[in-house]
This record gives sequence, C-alpha cells and structure tokens, in this order.
Amino acid sequence: MARIRDIAKVCKSKNAGPFDLTIDVVFEDDATFARVQATGVLSAALFARLYGVEEQDVLFTPYPAGRAFKATLPRLIPAGDIGDTDVYGAQQHAPLLEVDVPI
Repeated sequence: MARIRDIAKVCKSKNAGPFDLTIDVVFEDDATFARVQATGVLSAALFARLYGVEEQDVLFTPYPAGRAFKATLPRLIPAGDIGDTDVYGAQQHAPLLEVDVPI
C-alpha cells in the first residue's frame, strides 16, 4: 500500500468558479499512473465519499497523456460565502493525501 501523498508528484485543488472545485492528481511516470489507474481507487465514488457530494455530481477524468486524474465537484459552500474557510479552494485536496492505493 502507498498513500497518494507518497506517490503523486502533484496533488492540488483550486476553484473552478465559485460553485465548483477541481482536484488534480499527477504522477511522475507512465508506469505509476497505470498502476494507480488499474486499482480503480481514484474514482468518482471516492471523491463523492471524501467530499460529501453525490457521485453523479463528480466529473472524474483520467488523463493518461498528462499522467493525471482530474475531479471537478460542487463546493459545499460557495467561494467567499459565509462559512467558507478556503476562498480559493487551494487546501481542499488534503483529504485525498491520506488515501491508500494498493500498488
């Protein structure tokens, strides 16, 4: 097992407008990307569970040419609204860092 934080070259989040969040996970090489993809751990279902949204609301895109996975999902609180603690969405990738991948 390996955690995303230990095997991803980049794991970041950012706003995709005030109502959506995008999370990118990028790997150093094709082999690592392929191993992670083969596990099926990174999926719309995982993002839905981690971020408390409906699976059908997660746009999950594997991007082999970039050795990356991208997930776009609705923010639970719009950026800048009352109760928002991360107006840029830059710290929202944190729950993903602890995910174990059986590679």
